[in-house]
Amino acid sequence: MPILSVEIVTRPGESLRLGLARELAYRTGEIFGSEPGGTWVKVHLLTRDGYAENDGTTEESFPVFVSVLKAKLPVPEDLQEEVARLTDAVAQVCDRPRENVHIIYQPEGAGRVAFGGRLVRG
Repeated sequence: MPILSVEIVTRPGESLRLGLARELAYRTGEIFGSEPGGTWVKVHLLTRDGYAENDGTTEESFPVFVSVLKAKLPVPEDLQEEVARLTDAVAQVCDRPRENVHIIYQPEGAGRVAFGGRLVRG
């Protein structure tokens, strides 16, 4: 069930590379061990004007924010390994330094997310 929402702060003149969402879905699906069609990825671009940091030093920073929704979260030790692998894959596919990839895990989706009127179970 993993669903990723990926927000990429774009460099001047940068646009969505053809096949980027598909490549992210493939790479992250491998990390999650998903069945075919089991990992969904949505990509959104943010212009430089749509992103800021409170200290004003964002002129050279073009981060990627990844929100992850899963039915169940792994135990902390496995989650750390998953985060490391996910960070590397997103950095590589999105052409960003590893330190510019930020991952936010949503609360577990089991029992609170529904697809086509059917509640996701654990």
